[in-house]
Parts: sequence; structure tokens; C-alpha cells
Amino acid sequence: MTNPTQSYTEHLADELHALTEVAKALASPFGLSELLEAVMKTIVNVLEPADVGAIMLWDQSAGLFRPAAAIGYNIEILKEIELRSGESITGKVYDEARPRLLRAAKEVEQAMADMHPSNRQVMMRSLGTEKMPHCAVAVPIMVGERKFGVLVLETLDHKKQFNEDNLAFLHTLADLVALAIDRERLKTKADNVRDIRQVERMRSEVMATLSHELRMPLSTIKGYSTALLMDELQWSDEKHKELLHLIEEACDDMEGMLKDMLDSSLIEVERLEMERQPMRLPHIARDLATEIQQRDKIHTPVVDFPPDFPIVEADPRWIRQVFRNIIDNAVKYSPEGGLIVIKGETRPTDVVISVADQGIGISPENLIPLFEKYHRVQSPASLHVPGTGLGLLLARTIIEAHGGRIWIESKVDEGTTVYFSLPHNTPVPLLTSSRSDS
Repeated sequence: MTNPTQSYTEHLADELHALTEVAKALASPFGLSELLEAVMKTIVNVLEPADVGAIMLWDQSAGLFRPAAAIGYNIEILKEIELRSGESITGKVYDEARPRLLRAAKEVEQAMADMHPSNRQVMMRSLGTEKMPHCAVAVPIMVGERKFGVLVLETLDHKKQFNEDNLAFLHTLADLVALAIDRERLKTKADNVRDIRQVERMRSEVMATLSHELRMPLSTIKGYSTALLMDELQWSDEKHKELLHLIEEACDDMEGMLKDMLDSSLIEVERLEMERQPMRLPHIARDLATEIQQRDKIHTPVVDFPPDFPIVEADPRWIRQVFRNIIDNAVKYSPEGGLIVIKGETRPTDVVISVADQGIGISPENLIPLFEKYHRVQSPASLHVPGTGLGLLLARTIIEAHGGRIWIESKVDEGTTVYFSLPHNTPVPLLTSSRSDS
């Protein structure tokens, strides 16, 4: 014969163990979904009457309850349910903010009488049976006055029944769940605030930088235009041409910065559309090398591609933009001049393009965040280098959209090499010959 005192003591021990396990989970690095699943498993192990149950969280934006964890239910089907405030057991317990113990099938049916037929159908499909609960217990999940949802347990066997002790135990579990949810939301809110502050700080910095950077070419354009329009000054044809060239350079700088901002906004709204077609990368490299030679007297471009370099399928506009962004950086960050080497290498499934300069280089701590939005290398040598900090971000987004990748190698005072790869479908030998064009 079973000793009632012993059974009760064992039951209390089980509940204490369950609460301890949930408390441990609370202190662990578990995500919220993992924690809620752990709570439901604990309930199954401790509360023998529980056949089915769910943690239903209130989605304020949708005005509906969403299942966050469940036992006995197919949760993927249960996610179709659209329970509203005040509807069925869950909605009533949430609105009243107090627990309910429904001991008989008649009480359960009465509490569920206002459940929408479509929700009832979802519930039965997720249970895999048309049997309705015979007994139910539900407790609100809340901290202070803040309500998060409801923990509901039900039994499908008429021989099983919940009692007041079960209700008290579930109330304690629900309080622990509420603390976990509150902690997670506070953490998310804090992270969001930090993220927002970081973004706003970066946005403020870049706007200040842009206003300064844009003011410089505007001042150049304004100054030289004014000088050219002054009747009292007589300019030689050579000087007149030089001033117009300086104005053109300032316009190009402004155009580049504005284009970076516009392209960046396309990325933010996911409108970076690709129109791929067969293209020859060496042609783009040579075109841009010619541009460098025409506008820059201190840098020497060198283009080095093997003669059998394969054709790739890519968007010419965006790939040209990648080349331009990387080459412009190479020019800007090598203010003393030197070689700008644009090289192509063929591999079995992709091609690799590299752009190397002999400039100021980048320290190891500055390499990792180079592809982040608005990031610019912070060093005394780069303080007066114009730019938006968006060029490499754009390049990475474009290359990754084509199925490639981009990376950088650099040493301070020795120069920087930017690499990017693009896939190709042309069968090529592992070894290829090479040829240099300057």
C-alpha cells in the first residue's frame, strides 16, 4: 500500500526539481524559444495529468496569440490559429490576469464556447483528434502589470484531473517564464537602443563628413568659376584649361560621393537589381586604367590578365562600379603615387581579380570593419582622404550578389591589395599562361 505522506513528499520533490531546472535554464545562455521548450518538457515530466498544452504569447502588433512552445500539439499547425483577446480559455485568462482551473468537460466547453470555428478546426488538426479537453488549467504569464501571454494545460483523458496544487505549481512556473520573457525583451530593447544609437552616431558622423567633403569640391567649383568669370583677370589658354580641369575633377568627386549614397540606399531597401550578361573583365580593367592615366600623373596603372581569361556572367554596370570603387581607394590611399596593379587569375570554378597599391596600408585592427557601413580607416595619413565610407560595402554587396567574395590584405606603409572573386562556367586548365599590359 502506498504511503500518502511519501507520495506527497515525492511529488513535492519532483516539483522542486522541476523549478530548479527551469531556474537553471533562466540563468543559462539559452534563447527564449529554447527556454520555453525546456519549460514544457519539464511540465510533461512532473504533471502526469497533462496530455497537451501550450505557451501562448500575445502579439501586440497582430492583436493575436501566437504559440511559442507546445506539448501534444503539432506546433506548426497550431501556428495557424488566430485566437483573439477574450476568446476561449487563453483569451479569458489573459484579459482577467488570473488563473483558471476547469475541472470538468462542461466547464471547459463553456469557456471555449466563443472560440471561432476556424480556430477550433486548427486546434483539432494540431491535436490529430476531434476529442475535446476534459479538464484544463491556465495561468497568466506576467510581471507586475505587464502581461505576456498564457500557459495552458489540458487533459484528454476523463480519468485525469488537475488540482489546486497543480495550479500553484504552474503559477510559479509561469512567473519564471515571465521573468525570462521580460529579461529577453529588455535585452532586445537595450540592444536595439544601442544599435539605434550606434547607427545614429555613425549617420551623424557620416553626414558631418559628407557635408565637409561636399563643401570642398563645391568651394573649388565656386572659386574657380568665379575667377574665370572675372573680367578684370586675363587668363592664358593654358591656365583657362587648367582651371576648367580642376572644376571637372571637383564635379567628379561630388558625383562619386552622391552615387555612393544613392547606391547605398538601394541596398538598404533591397533594390539592387542585377542584369547579368557575358562580359570580359580585362576590358573594364583597361578602360579604368586609361582613366587613371588621363587624370592622374603620379600613379602608374598596370593591367595583368592571362590571354585566355574566361568570360563571366555578370552585370556590367555593377561590376564596373566594384572596379571603380576599389581602384579609387587605391589611388586615394596612395597619395605619394606609385603602381596600381590590376591583376586577373583563373581558377577551376572562379576568377580572382586583385587591385594592389603602394600606399599607406591598413593596420590589422582596421581590416575587419572595412566592409561595414560608413567605416573609414582612422589614421593620421588618411585624415584628408575624401570619401563616404560606403565604397567597400557596395563592392561586397555586389560581389556577394554575384556568388563571389571579397577580401583584403594589407601592411602599414607597404600598401594594400583588394581581391574579389566571381564564378565562371568555362572549363579551364589548372595552369594558365600570363601576359602584362600597362
